[in-house]
Amino acid sequence: MNILGTSLRVCVGDLEPAIAVYERLTGAEAVRSRRGGVAVAAVGCFFLMCGPEAELSVLRKIKATLAVPDVDEAVADLRAVGAEIIAGPVATPIGRNVVARHPDGSVFEYVDRVPVRGARGFDFGGEHRAR
Repeated sequence: MNILGTSLRVCVGDLEPAIAVYERLTGAEAVRSRRGGVAVAAVGCFFLMCGPEAELSVLRKIKATLAVPDVDEAVADLRAVGAEIIAGPVATPIGRNVVARHPDGSVFEYVDRVPVRGARGFDFGGEHRAR
């Protein structure tokens, strides 16, 4: 599998001030979305997330988001090494994603970063699946 890059997940108490900081640091403009009760801003290599602790606690279990050329190819590679696909593939505003648990128990999101027209929100694996 070819990993093109990594996005870091940052849970924040107040999204707007955090967006200003990360836009200044990265020189990138935030792409905003919402998933359930969680407001999300993708800024450069950072995913800023703000919302109810019950939802954020699930999102914190995903170690990082990894950019790949094609989610379907990533799924094939993940299955070949014994990873468990726990959510997806699903279309999001920044591309299709899948959440997988590696054989060592680590949970990662893989995204192909090809914007999908009409996609609504991000799918981070659902509250009950990323245990």
